Amino acid sequence: MSYLMKRFNCHSSVMCKVAGNLFKAHISKNILCINDQQFKISRASSQLSSEKANSYSYIIVGAGSAGCVLANRLTEDPQSTVLLLEAGPKDTVLGSKRLLWKIHMPAALTYNLCDDKYNWHYHTTAQRHMDGRVLYWPRGRVWGGSSSLNAMVYIRGHADDYNGWASRGAPGWSYEHCLPYFKKAQTHELGPDRYRGGDGPLHVSRGKTKHALHQAFLQAAQQAGYPFTDDMNGYQQEGFGWMDMTIHRGQRWSTASAYLRPAISRPNFSVAEKTLVTKILFQGTKCIGVEYVKNGQRKKVFTNKEVILSGGAINSPQLLMLSGIGNADDLKKLGIPVVCHLPGVGQNLQDHLEVYIQQKCTKPITLYSAQKPLNMVRIGLEWLWKFTGEGATAHLESGGFIRSEPGVPYPDIQFHFLPSQVIDHGRVASTMEAYQVHVGPMRSTSVGWLKLKSSDPKDHPIIEPNYLSTERDIWEFRQCVKLTREIFAQKAFEKFRGPEIQPGNHVQSDKEIDAFIRQKADSAYHPSCTCKMGQPSDSTAVVDPQTKVIGVENLRVVDASIMPSIVTGNLNAPTIMIAEKAADIIKGLPSLQEKNVPVYKPKTLETQR
Repeated sequence: MSYLMKRFNCHSSVMCKVAGNLFKAHISKNILCINDQQFKISRASSQLSSEKANSYSYIIVGAGSAGCVLANRLTEDPQSTVLLLEAGPKDTVLGSKRLLWKIHMPAALTYNLCDDKYNWHYHTTAQRHMDGRVLYWPRGRVWGGSSSLNAMVYIRGHADDYNGWASRGAPGWSYEHCLPYFKKAQTHELGPDRYRGGDGPLHVSRGKTKHALHQAFLQAAQQAGYPFTDDMNGYQQEGFGWMDMTIHRGQRWSTASAYLRPAISRPNFSVAEKTLVTKILFQGTKCIGVEYVKNGQRKKVFTNKEVILSGGAINSPQLLMLSGIGNADDLKKLGIPVVCHLPGVGQNLQDHLEVYIQQKCTKPITLYSAQKPLNMVRIGLEWLWKFTGEGATAHLESGGFIRSEPGVPYPDIQFHFLPSQVIDHGRVASTMEAYQVHVGPMRSTSVGWLKLKSSDPKDHPIIEPNYLSTERDIWEFRQCVKLTREIFAQKAFEKFRGPEIQPGNHVQSDKEIDAFIRQKADSAYHPSCTCKMGQPSDSTAVVDPQTKVIGVENLRVVDASIMPSIVTGNLNAPTIMIAEKAADIIKGLPSLQEKNVPVYKPKTLETQR
């Protein structure tokens, strides 16, 4: 401004007046510009300050089986701040488990499998190899996720499942690296040993019922030539025995009970329920936070370290694709800007399909009478008062694993026994005294996919499991039916055995069995593998063995979706293990390892049993 004043030369009073007015106007304009600029700088500074206040070390999306574990472990470091976002509600009412007995009473599990208040209520496409049927997929949408809805069966899988992961692109995830994390998570009621944990947050109990039908099932399996196993999560998975369950003192012991509630009072931990994350935020390929909707308002929250997706095998790939990470061609068709072309997102979908083999019982000892209104009231009141009685178990207390044929190196068929009849996921009441086995193959060769239906986060994705699309899978299911019938035909069931309800004695030929499977098989609720862990050189991989999303920064996926292949058994225990191990990876700690732990192998593979 002084430069202008020196250059300005007045030759007359008029000119000076004009010049003076012009100069005043120029000064006023500059002052206004400076004030506007200062306001913008001030506003930007305030916004940055606000974003910093609205910033966390880690943002975890999904308070399910993995998310609760991560929230607990990452907040053990007081320097790390953690925000946990869950689309569903809390798993308590007024802080009480009793008031939300539908979740916490083990015997009440079918209520939430059929209630969309705590459940995403997914459905598959019409399955062309299953007579065009649309299959129902319940998934948890509540604190604890599917660990608040499941049947509480605690099964780890076989050692060779994890050795297979390591040999096929996920080094550091072999059995010797995974077993210590199963143990770290667990407090088993029978105490610690080489396979069991003794001081972890997850309480695990052992089936111990004296129910005559459970006893008959285990005796019949041995009469059919199968071994009894002391611990199907320990040295020997193969055989039949008592199930481990995530039930503690008569209550469901979800990851919300095991991990979330013990951490919730930590000053570095924040949790929000009924909060739908709609998009991951990026600067280029660097993840900086997430966008979410709560109470109808759209908001943003930021991270100074990482965002971790723990939404499960459906929600995690869905959110990646909504945010521009996936197959570029598919995203462009929906008008979603591409952040990273990662074609493996949503691919490699694997699940366990199962069928119920049901037998009428000649004695009134099944759970049929327990389902009558007056008895249900009595059972419920006892549970509400003391957490004991028939309400304190899910009744899936015995089961087993076998090989389908000679040459199979480790079990590929699983059994759950139930002294009751289940119809349509429990949505239809039982009609008679009956018992059943849930049976299905463990390593199906049919692989599916899921894709976005639209760019709207509220729209469920298209789920295509592609069930029974291979001859091998069809053959394995025939074996499931034949081998179960053989067990049910043993002497131990003689005094209980009535007519076969399902498939029924009229179903005998391979063609008839195949038709029965197409009409009656259903999901065991084990979707997985849709964000496959592998090497960056693998075009089908989504995360690397450190759980980082390939091609972007500061983003991880930690849940059942990162399994390279589905494990031999239920998925809750392996998902918790994955999160325990990932927490150490995120903290930069060396992996736990236990070498040379013995694992049972059959003496010969020349026979099926």
